[in-house]
Amino acid sequence: MNRTLLATSVAGLLLVSGFAQAQTTPEGYQLQQVLMMSRHNLRAPLANNGSVLEQSTPNKWPEWDVPGGQLTTKGGILEVYMGHYMREWLAEQGMVKSGECPAPDAVYTYANSLQRTVATAQFFITGAFPGCDIPVHHQEKMGTMDPTFNPVITDDSAAFSEKAVLAMEKERSQMHLNESYQLLEQMTNYKDSPSCKEKQQCSLLDAKDSFSAKYQQEPGVSGPLKVGNSLVDAFTLQYYEGFPMDQVAWGEIKTDQQWKVLSKLKNGYQDSLFTSGEVARNVAQPLVKYIDKALVSERSSAPKITVLVGHDSNIASLLTALDFKPYQLHNQNERTPIGGKIVFQRWHDSKANRDLMKIEYVYQSSQQLRNAEVLTLKSPAQRVTLELKGCQIDSNGFCPIDKFDRVLNDAAN
Repeated sequence: MNRTLLATSVAGLLLVSGFAQAQTTPEGYQLQQVLMMSRHNLRAPLANNGSVLEQSTPNKWPEWDVPGGQLTTKGGILEVYMGHYMREWLAEQGMVKSGECPAPDAVYTYANSLQRTVATAQFFITGAFPGCDIPVHHQEKMGTMDPTFNPVITDDSAAFSEKAVLAMEKERSQMHLNESYQLLEQMTNYKDSPSCKEKQQCSLLDAKDSFSAKYQQEPGVSGPLKVGNSLVDAFTLQYYEGFPMDQVAWGEIKTDQQWKVLSKLKNGYQDSLFTSGEVARNVAQPLVKYIDKALVSERSSAPKITVLVGHDSNIASLLTALDFKPYQLHNQNERTPIGGKIVFQRWHDSKANRDLMKIEYVYQSSQQLRNAEVLTLKSPAQRVTLELKGCQIDSNGFCPIDKFDRVLNDAAN
């Protein structure tokens, strides 16, 4: 092997391992504050009678042990494992003491008021702080969206609605989804579906998407993208839940490449609805304001550890609203994986007497989810360092706190 090739290979290996694990912390750095923005863990798909799933195939969908949309038992176990892993990491950094409950005001947990988000938060706390009395805060009325986590349009002008729809259409126009639709039609036997037989909608490839951005509603789309997202979401959840492979998409998914092709629909749905700048900045505003308060404007009185639990739409819109650089998650086809957490970390560098921010995506790989692998510092969750366009990171993934503060303030106001 020639020298250049060898050097390139070694550099490539270093890059991969650097992404796969958290970088080592420089000497004299102390973790001071952590805020985790989490997506809920594994839920059952929404496959009730008359749903998009029922309409899109003549095949029978497998039964789940909980109602559609609710956190599954396995989802709870996976979140306990994630909580346990994060606890080990926090203890290693001196933020909590092993075997002790944190002080009453040290940890604050806040979830959207749906069963799957509140239950995820409860299981996380059980894994992280077993036996400790740490409440999960949420709106009293369960089953309703909390304004902090509700990604709805808050501008009631016709001009904004029009601009938002154009932005969503533009996002969609840049995607190449024909191969994904063809594969999905074949796997679902779409030509024999109720949708084709009763409504004469027989092709996902030829149908058109229709976007909407209505005041006090989530950005929406009807058409093949919605159908594709619902179907691929259901297959992905079946895979994570551990259904036998002959029951996952009726045994039709046999290769990693097929997963990649199908996942383009799920990621494309989220990208078109929640990642155009216009829409993201609007729908993420309440959440950005909350995070700004905890990490910037009121950080001196904020808890050391804050755990927020919401949805993939919260994470997707937040990442765009704060203008993060594009990122790649290894060992995962989902852009915002089930149970994944954006972990904001404020560090103090005692040598230079300065504060720094580091932001990581901490999540479980597809295999860790399917196999329900126990997470520890020795067999860790996946970690990918993220970078804000307005706050360049150094070789260890840290950016200056004043630049981070400015990014957050600008997005919150």
